[in-house]
Amino acid sequence: MTPMHKLPPLLWGLFSAGGTIAAFLFPAHAFMTWVAFPYAWLRPPSYDYLIHMLHSPWVRIYFLGFISLPLFHWAHRFRYTLYDGLQIKHLTLLIVTLCYGSALAGTAFAAYVLWRMP
Repeated sequence: MTPMHKLPPLLWGLFSAGGTIAAFLFPAHAFMTWVAFPYAWLRPPSYDYLIHMLHSPWVRIYFLGFISLPLFHWAHRFRYTLYDGLQIKHLTLLIVTLCYGSALAGTAFAAYVLWRMP
């Protein structure tokens, strides 16, 4: 098998993982941040506790996945939207490079920010 034939299963896996996170974790985070904490249904964590949690490498890995996997979900979905919706499949290399390149750039930026946190 050529390397290009091994790539689609990986991209579909990233699409699936990103969709799962977007479907299950984003709503939970949004509910807690925008509803439960402001309406005092739950006691919000203190600033010191949040800073302490961000020092954990497991929390940073979680946030990296929380940010990067939905970016790959978007890239895959947008790629096929351009193919099917705008009928521009003849620009495959450009579309793949821009979509997945922007997801990689967003992942690299998120990794840099998480790495540089004190």
